Amino acid sequence: MSVSVVMQQMGVIAILVAVGVYLYKKQVVDDTVSRRLSTIVMDVCNPALILASILTGNVQASHKELLEAVLLGVVFYVALIALGAIFPILLGVKKDKRRFYNLMVVYTNVGFIGIPVARAILPDKAILYVIVCNIMYSLLFYTHGITVLSNGKEKMSIGKALSPGTIMALLSLVVCWFNIVPPLIITNSVSYIGNATVFLSMTLLGVSIARSGISKGFKDVRIWGYIALRMVLLPIAMFYLLKAIGCDEVTILGFCLMATMPVGNLPLIQSEKIGEETETLSGAITVTTIVSMVTITLLMIFFTTAG
Repeated sequence: MSVSVVMQQMGVIAILVAVGVYLYKKQVVDDTVSRRLSTIVMDVCNPALILASILTGNVQASHKELLEAVLLGVVFYVALIALGAIFPILLGVKKDKRRFYNLMVVYTNVGFIGIPVARAILPDKAILYVIVCNIMYSLLFYTHGITVLSNGKEKMSIGKALSPGTIMALLSLVVCWFNIVPPLIITNSVSYIGNATVFLSMTLLGVSIARSGISKGFKDVRIWGYIALRMVLLPIAMFYLLKAIGCDEVTILGFCLMATMPVGNLPLIQSEKIGEETETLSGAITVTTIVSMVTITLLMIFFTTAG
């Protein structure tokens, strides 16, 4: 993967985000339309994109490679949970807000942004690592995530973790493991649905940016500290660690890309649901999402050339 390919694909994504900003400013897409489209993307298009990546036959992995991907994913998220407890202290976050930063470290946008970006700039095989990260994200948020956010008051729910995205990701691993080849009509249908993901998700991201007030978030030095530690230094450290243990280039690029993702939306949605303050998370989501357009581009260029 060349530097020009990374820059070109991230440029395409930036244009699609700009389309979303334009559509919101022109009131073509309002809050109601945005919510409904988000549901379609998260529950239909994104899951279909994951499965389509396997069904098209471009992802070929041995049983050993699949098991290694799952193992690396487990280690990655165990490390993130540990860092989620450490980073807020390093950033000097007040005790009553540390749980928000804890969640920000662990639950980044590996689905809504991670899937289409990975599909755009990485080799097909890298979708395995995206799938693993999305499974871990979903399973952990409704257990570890809601417990941290509510200070132990909210009950864990394994059932909620089985979202359409999680179910489709698990199904994709099964299809890949057993090399299942469904009828062409199924493969083509899933592919057409999945192909809508990149445009819709990036457009909705632009709508979200246009809707949010970003000035206060950009003035928060702790958010910039988070960006430096979580979105820049951690991916670089992962890059050298994965190289040191002998991982191949696709594995390294897949997990390092997942490590560069901005703060995810699910902690914010859960905060609103249980009546917690949302200013910290909303500001972080907006700022890290905007900044990630630059950091992802620069880091992927670095990983590509240094690899």
